[in-house]
Amino acid sequence: MTDPAKVRRHAERIRELVASVVRSQIKDPRLGMITITDARITADLRDATVFYTVLGDAAAQASTAAALESAKGLLRSTVGKALGLRHSPTLTFVLDDVQDQVKHIDDLLAAARNADAEVQRLAAKAQYAGEPQPYRVEDEDSDAEVEDEETEDDEPRGGDRR
Repeated sequence: MTDPAKVRRHAERIRELVASVVRSQIKDPRLGMITITDARITADLRDATVFYTVLGDAAAQASTAAALESAKGLLRSTVGKALGLRHSPTLTFVLDDVQDQVKHIDDLLAAARNADAEVQRLAAKAQYAGEPQPYRVEDEDSDAEVEDEETEDDEPRGGDRR
């Protein structure tokens, strides 16, 4: 069983190495504005997946993918020598769809903001459905009259008895 920390370190090192080699050694004109975003390696350290993004349209993405495939041998030998493993990991390049996910999340957040603004606008104009005071409240005047009648009943009738 391979140590997960070791696998993580190797994956990070692969990402750094591939980015460095793409930037400095590969002179393919098909290579567009590329960013190596992530690298993952299997637990047996034999297969590595490198994620990348390309600034541009679908044609730029396709030409960059072709350039990476043609430079795969150079990249694999550089990674194998630098890592010092018994077997150089095979490299698979995958176009990272982070930009599409970011755009989708931004669209969802904008829709939520618009919905919140609409609810707030409607709430500002809203009124209660029933009466302003939904609970029954006795009039204070009628309460005062009832108290006056009770105090009159407490006094003795018919004069002073001592």
